[in-house]
Amino acid sequence: MASRPIFVVAGVGNASGTGGASARVFSNAGYRVALIARGSDNLKKLAGELTAAGGDAVAFPVANYSYQEVQTVFGAIRKHWPDGEIRAALWNAAHGTWKPFLDITEEEVDESLEINVKSAFAFSREAILSFKDLSLNDNGKRGTLIFTGATASARGNTTTSVFAAGKFGLRALSQSLAKEFGKQNIHVTHAIIDGAIATDRQKERRDPEWFANADVRLDPESIAKSYLYLAGQDRSAWTWELDLRPAHEKW
Repeated sequence: MASRPIFVVAGVGNASGTGGASARVFSNAGYRVALIARGSDNLKKLAGELTAAGGDAVAFPVANYSYQEVQTVFGAIRKHWPDGEIRAALWNAAHGTWKPFLDITEEEVDESLEINVKSAFAFSREAILSFKDLSLNDNGKRGTLIFTGATASARGNTTTSVFAAGKFGLRALSQSLAKEFGKQNIHVTHAIIDGAIATDRQKERRDPEWFANADVRLDPESIAKSYLYLAGQDRSAWTWELDLRPAHEKW
């Protein structure tokens, strides 16, 4: 147990989406898992599930995704596993507002930029600080930092002005970090999730046929397996950006 690398995932929600699936997939692959989200009930439930299955997972709930809160939670993770090595980190937290431009409020702009950009800076800083002094692993890297993007990371639309601005910013951050820290054998990668994901929230909004049809929606576990693949890439062939979409996505 003590030799397991640590995987940090921020943005778990109710554990039915990409964050929860990534926690399960990385845990099954032998990582200890630090779970970060707002609210503790779902986090504790998922941590218990992973631990019961033979993993080592701990819930680290946060009151919000402020810069300071993100820094503080990394301190709690290091304190819990003082001799552990954080080798992979996923920023999966996001905030979305979909409205006509003239209906968007200043508060909505602030919240989107706070979570999609500013807090991602804090998470990136703490992850890179955790990686930079580690020895190279078998894949020739010190750590892997993954960002979950969206269609709006590369293409704006009629009601996505504030969401796309945040996701464009996140994508730019990831590309800049990939350029700067690749030279230190730190792998930074960004995934555009181009389509709707089969989560509990979508189950409430969509008809059962859509949810059951793997041709038209993204599966959280499949996304998570792609993230694990990214973490396992060796230094001779690193992906900066991965574009994931269901087979029948109209792109």
